[in-house]
Amino acid sequence: MSDTPTVAVFRPDDDRLERAVAFLEDRGTEPIPDPMLAVEATGAQPRTDAYYVVFTSKTGAELVAEAGWEPHGETVCAIGPATADALRAEGYAVDHVPEEYTSSGLVESLGNDVDGVRIEVARSDHGSPVLLEGLEDAGAYVHETILYRLVRPAESGESAELAAEGGLDAACFTSSLTVEHFLEAAAERGVRADAVAGLEDAVVGVIGGPTRETAADHGVNVDLVASEATFERLATETIDAVTDGD
Repeated sequence: MSDTPTVAVFRPDDDRLERAVAFLEDRGTEPIPDPMLAVEATGAQPRTDAYYVVFTSKTGAELVAEAGWEPHGETVCAIGPATADALRAEGYAVDHVPEEYTSSGLVESLGNDVDGVRIEVARSDHGSPVLLEGLEDAGAYVHETILYRLVRPAESGESAELAAEGGLDAACFTSSLTVEHFLEAAAERGVRADAVAGLEDAVVGVIGGPTRETAADHGVNVDLVASEATFERLATETIDAVTDGD
């Protein structure tokens, strides 16, 4: 490893990527920004006949505001503080944020109150089934509205080539889809096997159990799961693991 560790970051190419790069630079690393997700809005709005409406991302909050969505007395739920902050920034009141910022955490926090209740889940086309299945198992009537689709940017893959060359010290995967798109980009560039081998010599950090399982299913060994489902915690713990391994 060089004196300045290289850390791949896969956030969408907007202010989230800018903040992630600044965060990594402030902690003495060399960020390798390689966006693995791009947003294609559907223009859909959440239905208005539910008691609860659940949002799972900052992007979803921004898109419903652009589409002109207005709540009609629903209990507005955000999966975590970043989503809650984005909703509030768009002028929406947020009624509920679970203590654990995951799909399972939201299910657990609502589980005792949703039997026979209609819930609207507004999110991307790659949302975890854990949320829908968990709410349905708790007795809720669940409807999902797809606010946007997540696709892989055509130019992605710089980090995969770097990993294949043995030049990547760490990678921060923030969803199952970032893992899948990383591997797709590597395959497109003809370096999939070498990239996976390169990750063996890097510290691989992920957000959440589902991302860890996806990585394992594709032959990528995960070194750590962030103790909190935020990029900042993931990055901090990944960097700590890199420096502790010097």
